Amino acid sequence: MDRLRPHDVAVALQLVLTPGAPYRALAEAVGLSQGEAHNAVKRLAASRLVRGDERVVSAAALLEFLVGGVPYAFPAEPGAESRGVPTAQSAAPFEGYMDGGQKFVWPSAEGQTRGAAVEPLYQGAAGTATHNPRLYELLAIVDELRIGRARERQHAKALLHKRLLAARELSDIG
Repeated sequence: MDRLRPHDVAVALQLVLTPGAPYRALAEAVGLSQGEAHNAVKRLAASRLVRGDERVVSAAALLEFLVGGVPYAFPAEPGAESRGVPTAQSAAPFEGYMDGGQKFVWPSAEGQTRGAAVEPLYQGAAGTATHNPRLYELLAIVDELRIGRARERQHAKALLHKRLLAARELSDIG
């Protein structure tokens, strides 16, 4: 079995937002090829995070993996100052929570914010800010799990729990 890849997290999060999405729509939403989206679903299914035949996320398992696995499997270390797209505590989901804190960005020529560079989970992450804002917000929350201190990670976990629960209620995901 292939191991999970960082962009598989984005595919799982998109499936939270659009359960059962056809591979073509899933690929476009995440910014991957259709073949890579299909392979990601296969890896997620093998990891028991997604029911592959239905492309439906196990919300409880995904939350557990995001909180307890992603920071260790795909850690991030803030780097030099760069211009880019806000992420983690600098992104919209954290507005008002971390005023005045350090800014973090995914390096991108399209970004207008300056902050410590954070390598995104996958190359297309910065593009989600404009073409898929709901996925962008989830990816930014996951980044807080990857780089935040204990207090910030707890807040990120609460935000993810709330959003996964809301998506579950809207789409009846398992």
